[in-house]
Amino acid sequence: MKKILFLIFFCAMFMVSKSQFSSASLVAGGLTCSMCSKAVYKALIGVSSIESVKPDISASSYEIVFKKNAAIDLDAIKNSVEAAGFSVAKLRVTAFVNNLLVSNDAHLVLGGNNFHFLNVPKETLNGNITFTLVDKKFTSEKEYKKFARYTTMKCYATGTMESCCKNEASGKRVYHVTI
Repeated sequence: MKKILFLIFFCAMFMVSKSQFSSASLVAGGLTCSMCSKAVYKALIGVSSIESVKPDISASSYEIVFKKNAAIDLDAIKNSVEAAGFSVAKLRVTAFVNNLLVSNDAHLVLGGNNFHFLNVPKETLNGNITFTLVDKKFTSEKEYKKFARYTTMKCYATGTMESCCKNEASGKRVYHVTI
C-alpha cells in the first residue's frame, strides 16, 4: 500500500513540476524617465529565459514572454532589474496548470520552482493561472507584511525551504505567492 501511495504522489509531483510558465507582468519601482524604462528593458531582455519584453512606459510595467520550455529563474529577473538600478514593485507570473490542488500554507513545485501559497482557499486550479509573488523584493513592504499574517512558517522570512519543511533539501529557494 505504501508503494502505491508513493507512486501516486511521485506521479502527481511530476505532473505539477511540468507546469509551464508562459508569461509575466512586472512593475518596476524607481523609474522617473524613458531612459530608466529603457535600462530596465535592456536588463530584462538579457535574461536567458525571456523571449520578449513589451514595455509600457506610462505604467512602468513590462509584459514578459518566456521562451518555451525554458527554466524560469524568478530571482534572475529581480536581479536584472536591480542591476539596472531599480526595484521590482510587483511581479505576476502565468503558468499552465492541470489539476493543481492549492491551499493556504501549501508548498508545491511548479516549473521546477518551489512555491508556498498564501491567503488562498483550498481549490483545484486548471488552465492558465496567474500567481502574484509576495516575497521581499518582489512586492512592497506593506504587501509583504500583509501576507505574513497568513503563515507561521519561517520560510516566509528566509526564502529557503529548510526553515519550514524538514523533508526538503537545505537551502532550496521557495517563492511565496498568492492567486
